[in-house]
Amino acid sequence: MRFLRKKAYFCTQNELKSIMIMKNKRILPVVVFLALIVIVACVIWHPSKDACAQEVQSTELIRTSQSWDGVELPDYLQGRPELVAVKYVFPAGKKLGWHHHPVMNYGVLVQGELTIIGQDGKTKVVHEGEAVVEMVNTIHHGENRGTKDVILYMFYLAQEGMPLAVQHPEIPLE
Repeated sequence: MRFLRKKAYFCTQNELKSIMIMKNKRILPVVVFLALIVIVACVIWHPSKDACAQEVQSTELIRTSQSWDGVELPDYLQGRPELVAVKYVFPAGKKLGWHHHPVMNYGVLVQGELTIIGQDGKTKVVHEGEAVVEMVNTIHHGENRGTKDVILYMFYLAQEGMPLAVQHPEIPLE
């Protein structure tokens, strides 16, 4: 009995190879799957050496108490504020009609070049990446004199129910 038992554990080299191949066929997909999980996890959770060396950067774009034309900004409104953020897209060649803002506002031009013209003839060209503080209660209009769309993000310090701009259609655009 003992001999037979021992014999059951012995096999030829070819039989051993066959057994190993069959086991590998079952194990190989599991090993490949686990290796892929490890690789993906390393890529996702371990940023590159450059990313680890980078720091958060902050750049103050503007700090002022004047609008772009040099006029002092008014005092804050009394009461509860309503902050409004607006994205404007000015197509190339587009002129915005004459208007004024009853509330303080400022923004950042992220694409293109915007020309702002005051009713008094003062002009300001805002370039891509620049911040601008708009005129308050002063009539003006904007123009995209460039060849690509202007994208402008503006932030208004208003109160509920206040208009962000008042149009002046009675003043013709040239």
